Amino acid sequence: MTAIARDQWYVAAYSSEIGPELFARTICGEPVLFWRTRGGQVTAMADRCVHRRFPLSQAPSRLVDDQVVCGYHGFTYGSDGKCVAVPGQTRIPRTARLLSYPLVEQDSLVWVFIGDPKLADASRIPRAAYLDSPDYTTVRGMEPLRARYALLVDNLLDLSHETYLHGGYIGTPEVASTPITTEVDDEAGIVYVSRHMDNAECPPFYSKSTGLHGRITRWQDIEYTPPCLYKLHSRIAPVGSVPNPDGSDPDAFHVEVVYAITPETEHSTHDFWLVARDFALDDDEVSAFLAASNRTVVLQDVEALTVLERFIATEAPGAQELSINIDTGGLAARRMLQRMSAVS
Repeated sequence: MTAIARDQWYVAAYSSEIGPELFARTICGEPVLFWRTRGGQVTAMADRCVHRRFPLSQAPSRLVDDQVVCGYHGFTYGSDGKCVAVPGQTRIPRTARLLSYPLVEQDSLVWVFIGDPKLADASRIPRAAYLDSPDYTTVRGMEPLRARYALLVDNLLDLSHETYLHGGYIGTPEVASTPITTEVDDEAGIVYVSRHMDNAECPPFYSKSTGLHGRITRWQDIEYTPPCLYKLHSRIAPVGSVPNPDGSDPDAFHVEVVYAITPETEHSTHDFWLVARDFALDDDEVSAFLAASNRTVVLQDVEALTVLERFIATEAPGAQELSINIDTGGLAARRMLQRMSAVS
């Protein structure tokens, strides 16, 4: 299976998760410490004191006036990671500095660069501006996954599993029976997978949120930018409805489903998920329904992939894995991830 790709940007948290308190999360095997300064900026640095490696996120460590004080021996660090005080002496060792990680906060997401900071080009971070747009309402969550991140990539690039794993929520027979089209833009580093269903059953996920019933036109257009960001552009409309030539689409409901697929370790993943919609923007009941329903779907994936991870661990080397037409997007993503991990 694919190793973790380093020298890459990964989503570490939602902006709303990080405030003026110490917050820690492991990214690609590295424990990272975050907090939001009084000026509103988010920090990202190694979550271990340079003295005896005590985790700075662990009590009784504390944040005092934008400085973190180690709860073990009192080493104190500023928001740039530089040590500003050590116990029992006035001279501060030149190497007393925490490793800092490049960080970008955009589209309600906090991105960190894991790897060589000289390679941290922020223009490579994929955008999803609707996640922070007043024209959309977004619900979100994060579930821990005890499986390698490549398994979640496979899962999301092949949505035919909705028919079987998520029946009664998001899956209908048409998802599995409708062929896909796949395009790979190697220059931009994006995999596109599309499935357009012209006459499909309306699953409860959409009937209860949009009010549509019976047969619908349902489009699933995937845009995956390895290693981290997956975007599913969903269009739900009455049968026969098509967008206008100018791109407007007044008869349709649009749902943007986003996953940030962030490795925690080689065998565990942070499964960030978001659902943004352009309808019923102020309807709290619709928000609650979509949040609960999508979390149920995510947990079904988590359960299945956790089982798969355990099973793979017991396989003999060279065990057979068969791929078919519906796997073209996932296989393209695998190749991209393998290239990324090979150069990291």
